[in-house]
Amino acid sequence: MTEDAPELRASDADRERVAEVLRDALAEGRLDMGEFEERLDAVYRARTYGELAPITRDLPAAGGAAPVPMSKEPARPGSWAGRIVGGEGTSGWAVAVMSGFQRRGRWTVPRRFNTVAFWGGGEIDLREADFAAGEVVLNCVAIMGGISVVVPPGVEVVVRGLGVMGGFDHGEDGVPAERGAPRVVVTGFAFWGGVGIERKRRKGSEAGGANGERLEGGDGRRELDQGRRDGRRHWEH
Repeated sequence: MTEDAPELRASDADRERVAEVLRDALAEGRLDMGEFEERLDAVYRARTYGELAPITRDLPAAGGAAPVPMSKEPARPGSWAGRIVGGEGTSGWAVAVMSGFQRRGRWTVPRRFNTVAFWGGGEIDLREADFAAGEVVLNCVAIMGGISVVVPPGVEVVVRGLGVMGGFDHGEDGVPAERGAPRVVVTGFAFWGGVGIERKRRKGSEAGGANGERLEGGDGRRELDQGRRDGRRHWEH
């Protein structure tokens, strides 16, 4: 039991265990529908053990024992279990109009992240990011611009984007994922522009390194230039 460490991040599995206790309580008449919905909403918004524990404190778990809603052991540093954190995400949009944007370092990727680069460049770096869900969608629209997506090893990448007189990189599509790793779906389109996807480790670390390490590469300007070249080549042909 980990109630002595309420600040630890809860996983999706922790939230599902608490949700199951609530469903049982609803079926047994311990909660009415309004209470159930209110508490269930709190479950899926909870980020830490300390936020989960009070939700079922007045309810019995299966077999009559006090509920244990959280994992018995904290996630190992660097493990995927500690990086799927739930919640809303740091931000839902990034836009570059004749300019640039970056999302890198420690941030939480929302379930859907929309990006637009118009005559500009953008970089989405997921190597140090947490994830709001086990599957997130990056919707990338590049118009006469470029967007670079950098993912760490082990993440599953599914590409559903389209290039129109431009380039949409499918090179990382279909690479097998590590157990427990998030799934990143990259969708959108590139018109006279480019969306590039590459897989990189943190510099100097086989497993991605500790937080704060300097990261390799990743430059939205490069994707902008490559996208313009791709678009020009398609246009000329």
